Amino acid sequence: MSQISVLLADDDPGILEAIADFLSWRGISVDCARTGEQALELSRQQHHDVLVLDVMMPGISGFALCQQLRQLGVTTPILLLTALDQVSDKVTGFSAGADDYLVKPFAMDELVCRIEALSRRVSRQQLRLLHFGPLELDVEQQQARRDDVPLQLTPQGFTLLRHLIAHAPRVVSRRELEQAIWGDEPPDSDALRSLLYQLRAQLDKPFDSAMLHTRRGSGVYLQLPDAPKTAETP
Repeated sequence: MSQISVLLADDDPGILEAIADFLSWRGISVDCARTGEQALELSRQQHHDVLVLDVMMPGISGFALCQQLRQLGVTTPILLLTALDQVSDKVTGFSAGADDYLVKPFAMDELVCRIEALSRRVSRQQLRLLHFGPLELDVEQQQARRDDVPLQLTPQGFTLLRHLIAHAPRVVSRRELEQAIWGDEPPDSDALRSLLYQLRAQLDKPFDSAMLHTRRGSGVYLQLPDAPKTAETP
């Protein structure tokens, strides 16, 4: 099993450092955030296998952050950490889109077990189905749909969309896309441009709003239809 990558958010520096050190010692890669705003930005910039969020953070709370991430189409498993142990608090967390809930104080070994379980769960799901908003990819059948409308994609077009969904809503560089599609021997630069044009014709043109966008000098990314546009699409 490949190394698990975790985004850990907690406003208490002592708790943040202690958990991060223990997870690192157990072989888990950790990115840290002190606020909900930092966690939101990191989760949009990088891919993580599991998000571990403290509930009582200043600014954006763990509950609110969880809800915002789900509204953005982020499907990464979320584990909430909190001292709030009432059933109503847990209901609030799960209603916001959390996958698991761990009450403080907790044993570090239990936290690791829960992270590993969430990572295995999403790994099994990703073996077949990928989702991002109205998009669904069946990896086994090599089929893609938007709003239940089948998309007619070539094998390379399917690979391209699969990579974009797996990392959505992060901006994916053109070099990374070429590596995912053609490996170490990509063709000339027009090949990716042509493939993106073909994908856009299937993914966006038949619909009222675009999901495939480019950011000049950075790369390509998927965005939910109702999200505010933040990139230029030539």
